[in-house]
Amino acid sequence: MTPLHAAWAALTPHLKILEPLAFPAGDWALLERLHETFNDRDAQTRLPIPIARFRPTAALEIHEYAKRFDDVQTVTIDDRWYEEKVGGPTADAMAYYAHLYNDDVDLLMGVLVPRARYRKGHYAYGKFTVPQPHGLHTDHSAEDPAAAGEPICIARIETLGTHYVAGDYRSHDAATQSMLKALRYWIAVPEGRPEEIFEELLKRGTLRTMPVNHLMLMVAGNASDDTQVTQHIAATPPKGGLHSAFFQRQYRLV
Repeated sequence: MTPLHAAWAALTPHLKILEPLAFPAGDWALLERLHETFNDRDAQTRLPIPIARFRPTAALEIHEYAKRFDDVQTVTIDDRWYEEKVGGPTADAMAYYAHLYNDDVDLLMGVLVPRARYRKGHYAYGKFTVPQPHGLHTDHSAEDPAAAGEPICIARIETLGTHYVAGDYRSHDAATQSMLKALRYWIAVPEGRPEEIFEELLKRGTLRTMPVNHLMLMVAGNASDDTQVTQHIAATPPKGGLHSAFFQRQYRLV
């Protein structure tokens, strides 16, 4: 057992809402590489990867709470957030779950990527009627325009999944690159309309789906050539919308 294995195994009693996953040998090799050097571009082409799951009771309670809202509530975690949303007179259940999520993810990342320090986060919940945001995108660090790859963890509860571009996006041929452009800007290209392209890339496996109720480790960052930033897009809800919850926490490297 490596030191990383041992530290990971010791986490469970300290977590409040998440359960760390037991990884197969191939995933351990990947995580060891990222633990040593997060900006290992070859390793990043194998992200995102699930690293933990929500405890079933917590996932159910979060989903039931999200069902109370017929629009999307989006909350940014800023300097006043804890006092106003968790400990203050306007405290609510989703803020409480976000607080537990934040603490657990910090513990997980402290083991997997020791250089990671919290940068920013937000969460959203309620009835999603369109993908948020509506197009293939990456998460960036406006706070640090020169940032290369940074760890980011996202989780979607119960219903509405998130799709991502699998593998090294540089390796796709020109036609596939054009199709990805259609999804990024939600425009028609010679290969077709974005709605049709979306379905075609899912069939091909160019787009894959992140499992719900799991914490996914991804890559955020800016336009560094040495970084494989995760390109992802929210699943399209059915007509009438779908209730879900979404949590995001991004880190910087020190």
